[in-house]
Amino acid sequence: MGVPTKKQRSEVFATKLRVLRAERDVTQKQLADAIGTSEQSIVNWEKGDNLPSFEKACLLADYFDVPLDNMTGRGHVVPD
Repeated sequence: MGVPTKKQRSEVFATKLRVLRAERDVTQKQLADAIGTSEQSIVNWEKGDNLPSFEKACLLADYFDVPLDNMTGRGHVVPD
């Protein structure tokens, strides 16, 4: 198993973000406002078009109260 590509990392992150947001019944707009970004950024992250900055990824993990590794699919992952 090699190092995941950027596309693979984006897809994992996108899926985790969509699941977490849906489980908590939070809109893209509400999430964007809560972490200080645009709604379009949330849309792009959820589509896997790109990844958030490290700072925004940490804010997302804090918002959803999950380890950052859970959002990225790295290491020991806490079940959703």
